[in-house]
Amino acid sequence: MERARERLMKRAIVSVINDLSTDQRVHKVCNTLQQLGFEVTLIGRKQRLSLPLSKRNYNTKRMVLVFEKGPLFYAEYQIRLFFYLLFHKVDVLVSNDLDTLLPNYLISKLKSSKLVYDTHELFCEVPELQTNPTKKKIWKSIETWIFPKLKYVFTVNDSIAKSYKEEYNVEVKVVRNVPLLANQTNVVKASKQELEIPEDKKIIVLQGAGINMDRGAEEAVQAMQYVNDAILLIIGSGDVIPVLKQIVRDQKLETKVKFIGKIPLEILVQFTQLADIGLTLDKDTNINYRYSLPNKLFDYIHAGVPVLASNLVEVKKIIKHYQIGDCIDNYTPQHIASKLNSMLIDEARLQMWKKNTKIAAAQLNWENEEQILKEVYNKFL
Repeated sequence: MERARERLMKRAIVSVINDLSTDQRVHKVCNTLQQLGFEVTLIGRKQRLSLPLSKRNYNTKRMVLVFEKGPLFYAEYQIRLFFYLLFHKVDVLVSNDLDTLLPNYLISKLKSSKLVYDTHELFCEVPELQTNPTKKKIWKSIETWIFPKLKYVFTVNDSIAKSYKEEYNVEVKVVRNVPLLANQTNVVKASKQELEIPEDKKIIVLQGAGINMDRGAEEAVQAMQYVNDAILLIIGSGDVIPVLKQIVRDQKLETKVKFIGKIPLEILVQFTQLADIGLTLDKDTNINYRYSLPNKLFDYIHAGVPVLASNLVEVKKIIKHYQIGDCIDNYTPQHIASKLNSMLIDEARLQMWKKNTKIAAAQLNWENEEQILKEVYNKFL
């Protein structure tokens, strides 16, 4: 009976180019598909420094590639993914971002499978491509060829959806990358002492898997020279981390800035819940950053943490609508420090913002957002 049921289940293969370990959006999508009744396989790659995968409710596969970066990596990944999809039965193909779209599109035509595209950003506007016109031209040609032919497209916010709609005249549905409301009830709380944080200090947190240039991290670290009775926790990874560590050494900020590194989600949440302020300071240096809506904003909201944010359109909209924090006017370390000190000293306002995060979390959660996914994927069952 069970085998007969499995044979009747629709098979969905979800593709990403990362190592699966920290991509919470894709993890949530896979769980939603599994709950709907799909047999789900998530495929990505395994890197030399990849963390072990936690047990999941769906199948996972991480391909070990010869190349880990550069043009040869992308070429190898496209070929390997194409042949994996070719030799596995699939009813629904879910492509995440442009770097997985080409193999998925070709297989959808060969096998007459349904294709869903989930684009997490304006891929061709990422900073890495702006300095390399050849690479940008290649990716843009793929996008321009395939995107107008797509029927089912999701993205992460209204600004990106509007941009794609205007360029390709394709309807793009918005599913924001917000946490599960249920997740917060399952968190094992920890104390400052247990996490080795000074108990007499306020906590400012900057977290993320992409702490890179133009994300305001350098200015946040420099601002700690002027911030009173607080410690900045930098949790995660990114290209700019070595630069931040050098700033800390040069300015002798070792007692004010602490680097936690890349940690499992369940531990990350323990740190976040202890914070007094969460930072998201991406700069408007390109259209992709301008329209960004960072995952950490919603992580802070669900942890009950007021936010100090940059003045980006989608971020500011959330901050102002729910009254959960403040926005900076410029990126000078002195100005950021002034904002932080003003927030930390006003306990009544902090508590008001904290209370409002609960209202925001009750609306901005995966249980609500996944309903938009279900409307589409139910058509395939």
